[in-house]
Amino acid sequence: MTLKDFDIWYRTRYNNTSSALTATAMIIADLIAIMLSFGAGFFLVNLYDFDAINFKSFVTYWPYLPVFIIIFQVSGLYPGVSLAHAEELKRSTTGSLMAHGGIIFSRYIEDQEFDFISIAFIISFFSSLLLLLFSRNGMRSLLYKTGLGGIPAVIYGSGDTAKLVIEKLLNNQTGGYVPVLILDDDPESGNEYSGIPIIHDTAIGPQIVSIYHIRMAIVVMPHLAQKDLRKLLNDSVSAFRYNVFIPDFFSISNIWMSIRDFDGVLGFVTSHRLKMFWNLGIKRFMDLVIVIFGGAVILPLLLLIALIIKISSPGPVFYTHTRIGINGKHFKTYKFRSMVVDSDKKLEMLLESDPQIRAEWEANHKLRDDPRITGIGKILRRTSFDEFPQLINVLKGEMSLVGPRPIVDDEITKYGEDYRRIFSVKPGLTGLWQVSGRSDTDYGDRVSFDTYYLQSWSVWLDLWILLRTVNVVIKGKGAY
Repeated sequence: MTLKDFDIWYRTRYNNTSSALTATAMIIADLIAIMLSFGAGFFLVNLYDFDAINFKSFVTYWPYLPVFIIIFQVSGLYPGVSLAHAEELKRSTTGSLMAHGGIIFSRYIEDQEFDFISIAFIISFFSSLLLLLFSRNGMRSLLYKTGLGGIPAVIYGSGDTAKLVIEKLLNNQTGGYVPVLILDDDPESGNEYSGIPIIHDTAIGPQIVSIYHIRMAIVVMPHLAQKDLRKLLNDSVSAFRYNVFIPDFFSISNIWMSIRDFDGVLGFVTSHRLKMFWNLGIKRFMDLVIVIFGGAVILPLLLLIALIIKISSPGPVFYTHTRIGINGKHFKTYKFRSMVVDSDKKLEMLLESDPQIRAEWEANHKLRDDPRITGIGKILRRTSFDEFPQLINVLKGEMSLVGPRPIVDDEITKYGEDYRRIFSVKPGLTGLWQVSGRSDTDYGDRVSFDTYYLQSWSVWLDLWILLRTVNVVIKGKGAY
């Protein structure tokens, strides 16, 4: 493809996208979320004591909004492109905490008392954690659907690693950069890849920047000789304001990776965070606190579900099944029973009589239209309420709230050589694979998600997964 052909193609599709537009949209999303969190705080306090606070008065606190935006800007949330989810949650949470804390502190200095309005702002802070997540994700989806989302990026390279990066960017357009051009000197690479034009001239970077004002270049040419790479960087890539260099080691996927200087030689530092006893202690403490307090809140719902199961179909309320836990240790998981009592025998008959059902079962160990499921069981599975009794496993220390999916013995071979590493930690009630597709993901994807989770664990990643689980459960996507 020539530069003239690219000009027509680019101006037709991406002329309206920019980092300024993305940043403005995210600011609007944050303003909406913060005002809603103010309203939630004032509403709940007003609900508790009608005379203590005027619910509608929360709108008079809009002058505080610029404080949030300034703190978020300093935190690097605008435009916030390609931020890891855990890092975005960390920055938005700490920023919201600083802003809400400043409001409460300033009011205390002025009035010399801690009143109901201060309590409303405390509630507002906790509300903002969820509202900021939903609002920002919703705005990204809106930008994508309207064709205004994403920031244009030029990709240097068209090899296998570059193609993988391009596919990742194309499949996650709501979260970051959009590849609009591939530059590669290899004439055998063709004229396009996945709809992205290829120009066989890596020296035209300065022209691209001058004409189209594209600011991001992503260099994915890991096998380029050092001399050629230096020339490429100096003569072409340096024209872009921002550069990303992606090496060819995708087995390492750690968002907390850092760089060390060995007397002029750079090294990448990573660690297995869930091998450190203090991190395991923090994770266990968080599990217990959330389960104890959260379990007390949902206890009436659990009792109601148990009653409906007992009334609607013969058999026990709970179902236990042997699963593999940490380091290959077997344990019994608890679930609300969602199937008929003779489900195992019925499954054997189905697998013997229908080759398609057998193939589906062998692929995922689940059936999309499973005739063994009871009427209430379909609702429980769609909402994932059937898994609530696994909170008992969390209390017993057999599971964690977040971790790899607990599997059965027949699934070990599906994980191959990754099995021991992934199950060196406790399995989870929810996990990265559940919030990224749930039952729609295959085993290759699950290994990738679990590898990312192990190498990138943090409290913030666990909190993000828990918050995302709420959203996924509400939508019911991928659950059956």
